[in-house]
Amino acid sequence: MSSSESLFEHGRKVQAERDAPLAERMRPRTFEEFVGQDQIVDPDRVLLRSIAAGRLPSFILWGPPGTGKTTLARLVATVTQADFQPVSAVTSGVADLRRIVAEAKDRKGMHQQSTILFVDEIHRFNKAQQDVILPHVEDGTITFIGATTENPSFEVIAPLLSRARVFALQSLTPEQMTAIVRRALNDEVRGLGALHATMAEDAMEHLVNIANGDARIALNALETAAYVSQVDAEGNRHIDLEITADALQRRSPMYDKAGESHYDTISAFIKSVRGSSPDGALYWLARMIESGEDPLFITRRLVILASEDIGLAEPQALSVAVAAQQAVHFLGMPEGRIPLAEATVYLATAPKSNSAYAALNQAMKDVREQANEPVPLHLRNAVTGMMQDMGYGKDYKYSHSYEGHFAEQEYLPPSLKGRRYYEPSQEGAEREIGRRLSNWWGQGGQAEEDQDPEEAD
Repeated sequence: MSSSESLFEHGRKVQAERDAPLAERMRPRTFEEFVGQDQIVDPDRVLLRSIAAGRLPSFILWGPPGTGKTTLARLVATVTQADFQPVSAVTSGVADLRRIVAEAKDRKGMHQQSTILFVDEIHRFNKAQQDVILPHVEDGTITFIGATTENPSFEVIAPLLSRARVFALQSLTPEQMTAIVRRALNDEVRGLGALHATMAEDAMEHLVNIANGDARIALNALETAAYVSQVDAEGNRHIDLEITADALQRRSPMYDKAGESHYDTISAFIKSVRGSSPDGALYWLARMIESGEDPLFITRRLVILASEDIGLAEPQALSVAVAAQQAVHFLGMPEGRIPLAEATVYLATAPKSNSAYAALNQAMKDVREQANEPVPLHLRNAVTGMMQDMGYGKDYKYSHSYEGHFAEQEYLPPSLKGRRYYEPSQEGAEREIGRRLSNWWGQGGQAEEDQDPEEAD
């Protein structure tokens, strides 16, 4: 390559860097510039100690968007002087992985240089694609670094996960976000310093709040706000709250309907309803609605809640939940959010009882663990003369023929005689149910202690 061509390529690279978004330009180039994640980048922690010892392990960076996963991987490659081969699991396939592995073997054999394979969004690689990486991690051909917003325990195959350390990144704090924004405002080489831009405190607070710990969102919105702000007579720009809010538009919900956050959020919603907190339940409901969750998924959970956690303490709860499902199906969104809210508040403020659910679990346990005896003869239906001769239905007491439409008799197999599964609580309508059972069977109608049958979200 000629010197003129080299200069041309260099100039084009410099221009490309200048034209890159602010978030890319401000990407830290040293560990000293890196903000946050002290639990990983502290010199006394395992990652930097491993680098210093020349024994870099394969690892997976797990955390929310905009917290430095890609930056951290690039910094590791720079410090170790390894060849950095980034791929996106969205656009790359097995052929790309095999090419990188082949080049890594040549590089190691000819130049004794190691190769870092960085797979962004590793959770989007299927099992076959992850299997391609595994043997080359094992033999040291490549050092694997994966990045994911999803829990690796669910998204990465066990053999690969067992050979990679997982580093969990946290959302950036407001103080860390503010430091990143101020650095970008003041940096005259890579940042916005040449624009002589200042930012109002309320605008800064709004930017940091709405960015929600995502530095990429904050920096890109900051760049937009800075360039559209008017220049005063002295050549300065003042970024106010109105311009910042317009640049941000709205928060990007940190929620993936196919990922762990989906399950965490519905779990928080369920536990809030179960815990009789209408405010908590409404907040998590709003989070799901804003994130585009399937409203019918939410109504299915409401129906389960009405049956499992409210039960007979408020029998009407199930009707309300089913009515909400029908209303949401009929109305669609966004109007469907109204019956969702109504049902959520009704269930959260209703008396709670899991007695029917607990009773079923106890009965199912006996079915699984005890001998399944034949149905007692007196409970069988004698539909033929032969059955009558065999004693089917003999001594059965027809309840409606007795006073109060009740006749005491045994309804369980002999080995389970006297077993009690259903223990009514003293909440809501179940108090009356307990009274009736006590009149019929002499039961106290109250469980001796609360039970948590097979916790289910």
